[in-house]
Amino acid sequence: MIGPETQVRGRDPRSRRALAKKVAALTVAALLLAGCTGAPDGGRTGQSGAAGTAPTAEFAGPSAEGSGAEGSGTEGEAPPSSSTMEPAPEVTAGAGPDCPGSRCATVAMTGDLLLHEELWEQAAADARRTGTPGLDFEPILAAQQQYLDTADLAICQLETPLADEVGPYSGYPAFNAPPQILDAATAVGYDACTTASNHTFDYGTAGLERTLASLDARGLEHTGSYRSEAESGGVLIVDTPAARVAVITAAFSLNGLVPEAPWQVDMLDPQTMIAKAKQARADGADIVLGAIHAGDEYTNYANPQQQQTAHALADSGEFSLIYGHHSHSVQPMERYNGTWIVYGLGNSIAAHATPNILNTEGLMVRAQFAQHDVGGTWEVARLDWLPATFAGPEHRWCPVSADALEAAAESGEWCISKQEDAASRERTRATVESMGAAGDVAHEWLLGDE
Repeated sequence: MIGPETQVRGRDPRSRRALAKKVAALTVAALLLAGCTGAPDGGRTGQSGAAGTAPTAEFAGPSAEGSGAEGSGTEGEAPPSSSTMEPAPEVTAGAGPDCPGSRCATVAMTGDLLLHEELWEQAAADARRTGTPGLDFEPILAAQQQYLDTADLAICQLETPLADEVGPYSGYPAFNAPPQILDAATAVGYDACTTASNHTFDYGTAGLERTLASLDARGLEHTGSYRSEAESGGVLIVDTPAARVAVITAAFSLNGLVPEAPWQVDMLDPQTMIAKAKQARADGADIVLGAIHAGDEYTNYANPQQQQTAHALADSGEFSLIYGHHSHSVQPMERYNGTWIVYGLGNSIAAHATPNILNTEGLMVRAQFAQHDVGGTWEVARLDWLPATFAGPEHRWCPVSADALEAAAESGEWCISKQEDAASRERTRATVESMGAAGDVAHEWLLGDE
């Protein structure tokens, strides 16, 4: 049940997923007029005919039962789905791989969108080439779309505050980035962004509020920073065709800056995150994601704070999956106490001045959650990880998975070069699997196999 403070935010009609929903509806209407009652073929339609619809989001306020109530699941195990309160649904496969249960939902996550000066200089050059006024970041992110298209929900991490459309812009150490990056994020398929980071308060309250207004203007849902205390008390819950997905995030630091009010940014505290997870469960979430913004920069390991925080969240039994960002480098994946943890997604895009090969790489991860019995627990049935680099010409995000390397060998078009692409993939694989993640559930994302 959604609490009284629930805020429902509509999706921008320009959103790719909203357009897909409208097209699907028009197609069904046309078929009905033609005397056909079957679901249209193609697209993301599962057995229920619901797949391919746009995710919708709500902010669930504190439950009447309170977020401090005893957890509803056993330790280390996610509580049963709230869908027991509803009539038994049709089988809903969701987007992506074949569903191994009665219902499935897929979520794709990427690391930091970290805009340094070189990136908006490239966006200006791309805008001149494409005839787009101002800045065009879409060519930088364009290769992500084919992967995000295979998820019901796609989540980015917006590392920096956003400036006005015409600037002024600034980079490290106090970021004020071009908001046009969100046009590209929307175009390639993102539905929501987390906003808690050590840079969230670089430009104070004005920068924080300007950033959230930019996200709202483009129909992107968000959580992690807030304009009001009432807003901060809610939990973001996004509806997919098969499941309700909650996103809870927090940052370890604000680089010494102090916000005007303690509720403006979610700061890293396991008990606070667990309380929000309980609130989300009480308000109807089937799947709860925890996003931790912490770690040592440019490292291929998870530090003690990351591990202790992630393990505390997993031990609560309230989280379906935990993932992280901030280190600007790929970090390991681990299955701990029955819960999958992705410690570091690296960057989605960046152009660091610090020369380090690790800060030129990132992961896109897609989790497929499955429910085998109506009202049963949702579990991670499959965890695909995709290695990528953006160190090539023109800062393009570029996958270096095994099938991508095979395609590059045929076309002769490498992200950087044959040797460097292969080295990037192997470096990422070794890091991802360094805490025992190799197995039947977690594996390299090979889009060609789908």
